[in-house]
Formats: sequence, structure tokens, C-alpha cells
Amino acid sequence: MPPSAEVTVRAPAKINLGLSVGPPRPDGFHPVATVYQAVALYDDVTAVLRDDDGEVSVEISGDFADGVPTDETNLAVRAAQLLQAEYDVDEGVDLTIRKTIPVAGGMAGGSTDAAATLVACNRLWGLQLTQTELQHHAAELGSDVPFCLVGHTALGQGRGEQVTEVMSRGTFHWVFAIADGGLSTPEVYGQLDRMRPLRRVEPPQVRPELLSALLSGSAAALAVALSNDLQAAALALRPELGDTLQFGLDHGALAAQISGSGPTCLFLAADSRNAVDLAVDLAESGLCRMVRQAEGPVPGARILPAIVSR
Repeated sequence: MPPSAEVTVRAPAKINLGLSVGPPRPDGFHPVATVYQAVALYDDVTAVLRDDDGEVSVEISGDFADGVPTDETNLAVRAAQLLQAEYDVDEGVDLTIRKTIPVAGGMAGGSTDAAATLVACNRLWGLQLTQTELQHHAAELGSDVPFCLVGHTALGQGRGEQVTEVMSRGTFHWVFAIADGGLSTPEVYGQLDRMRPLRRVEPPQVRPELLSALLSGSAAALAVALSNDLQAAALALRPELGDTLQFGLDHGALAAQISGSGPTCLFLAADSRNAVDLAVDLAESGLCRMVRQAEGPVPGARILPAIVSR
């Protein structure tokens, strides 16, 4: 495809349906075996070409703009700079991110922005990189970034960056209780290590019943197969999240779980009508900052053709 002067890419949030965490590796990362699912909560990243210099700038808007860095610590900025350095790109880019995915909420908000930026800049600068090449660069940026490129439902291994498609039938209905404040992923992993220092930690593995549930398309089967090794650590750091999880179960959720490293709480509903009812109850409970509904799985980062300048 030819280069464009402006590109907008929409990329989804991720949840972990199963997250098994092994002991720390020598490099400090934890090996994981996880099943990701992309859900229909999206950030939009618009990239506009600037040919006066090679600068990369970023502006943030939306529900979760507060606290998102606008310097080189922003993962989207790092994604653009990585492509510049790797392919000797002289042109700069102005990035605008409209955030509807929680920040530090266990839903890969920063990672999905990085994935969207890789896709946008690939088109913007006419690099013509393949999906495999984009996946390689995504893994350099973070553990969740490769999955955010592909979306749908997938197995993540290594530190999560090794992504393989998982067969899944049907559509699942999710409700998310978004907490005030975030949780640091390294802090949650550190708490997990402190909570299990003396017992043998087995290599991570995905539960077979989770894969079977996804293949069946049954929400009831999926409900009993969800798991998250980080949940106990997140609850140790934010005990009040336990009240939110219990509230959801008491008001019709088939299952309740911390999303990734938290603090977002996710709830699996039987169908779209049950999801609406649960969302209303959670919104009225006062237990969370806001509530969102979304279906999954959905595709990963995609260019929005209608607003691509040609």
C-alpha cells in the first residue's frame, strides 16, 4: 500500500481468560502460559505525517487521558521511534491517542496503543512490513503488544509475547468494573513472588478445560474454567476489589475475575441482556469508578479505512 499523510488505527483491549505464572527467570521476567481474548473496548491512534523534522509527538484525549505520559516513556512514542531507527526514517509523526481503555488496569491499554502505532506508522511511512515483521518489533516493546496486533483469542507463552491462535466459537459477553487508580504490573508480580517464596512453583500451563470451553462456545463452561495466578496478589494490594468481585457474582455474573494484573474486575455474563443488567447494578453500587460492557473476541489493531487520507 502507498504511504498516507494521516492514518487512524483502532486497537482493542485484552483480557486474560487464563493466566498461569511460573517462577522468575534470570532476566527478571516471569514465564507465563495465558489465553488472551481481545474485547470491543478500543483506543484509537491517529498518526499524522510531519516532514519538517524527525520528531515524534503525542497528545492524549478521552476518558483515561489523565496520567498518560506524553514524553518518550509513552509506549506509542517508543513504537514510532523503534521503526524510525530500524528503517532510517527521516520523517516525524504527530500521534493523537483517544483512550477508552483503562490505564494500568490490566487490559493492555499502553500495549494496544503501541500496536496501533506500529500499524499506523507502517502505512504512514510506506514501510510495507509484513505481519511477521510487525510481530517481531511488537515483542521488542512489551509482552502484550504482539497479541494486540492480532487480537481474537490466542495462547501466549514465553513472557506472553509468543502468540498462537486458539480456536474459539461464539461470542462472549463481558462487563468491566473499572477501579479508581491503577496497579503497577511489576508490583503485582513482586507481590506474587512474596506470597509463594517457599513452595515449588510449577512451570506455567494452560488448563485443558479452558481450551475445551472456548471450542464449545459455552459461557457456562468458560465460567468454571477461568483462572488468574495474579489475582491473589492483586487482592493483597487492593483488598477492596474482593467486594467488587463478590458483588458481581451476587448480581448474576457467571464468573468474576481480576483482569490481568488488575485492578479492573471482569465479569462473564450469560448473554447480552444479563450483561446490561449487571452493568446497571455495578454502576449503581458505588464500588468502582465506571462500568463498561464489551463482547469478545474481536480482531486486533486495524486501520479505519473511512478516515485514512489517500
